[in-house]
Amino acid sequence: MDLRQYLSPLPLIAVLRGITPEEVPAIAGVLFDEGFRVLEVPLNSPRPFESIRLLAREFRERCLIGAGTVIASSDVARVRDSGGALIVMPHGDTAVVREAKRLGLVCIPGVATPTEAFAAIAAGADALKMFPAEALPPGALKAWRAVLPGETLLFAVGGIKPDNMAPYWAAGANGFGTGSNLYVPGADAAKVRAAAAAYAAGFRALTSR
Repeated sequence: MDLRQYLSPLPLIAVLRGITPEEVPAIAGVLFDEGFRVLEVPLNSPRPFESIRLLAREFRERCLIGAGTVIASSDVARVRDSGGALIVMPHGDTAVVREAKRLGLVCIPGVATPTEAFAAIAAGADALKMFPAEALPPGALKAWRAVLPGETLLFAVGGIKPDNMAPYWAAGANGFGTGSNLYVPGADAAKVRAAAAAYAAGFRALTSR
């Protein structure tokens, strides 16, 4: 599975932390309508595997669906068995990366230093999540770009809003992940649609310059 095919029309990962299975149909529907094609259910959400199953059943052919906050190798197979095809991590544990690739899943580990970045790439990571972006300014991303393999996909995650994507994009980011600025537990679909539309507009604005 090629991550790149899901980065259009928006190279944005929706981090649905805290979502419940009951919320999934409405929230996922508005995100899809606004252009999101990568949907992540963090495993510290209520009944995450049930939510992943629901997402996969409805959107598997159109979106990349999977889990975030995957910290244990033993959870990778559970994500796959629930229909997920994506593993997103807050850290750079290469054992989790290798297990995800062994099972044929897309894997995006979290990294905060070039050492972690190179280790994750060597383990087979499909992309890197610069996390937390609040502590990794665009200048750091630009410096990483100078030394990482040119084809490396880099996502800035943590504190990303529609109005602060531009400097990361200019520094070489390939995309972004957004969580609580897009969705918070219990948010109604209309509120999430408005937030998603703001991200879509923000991205269109920075790419039209």
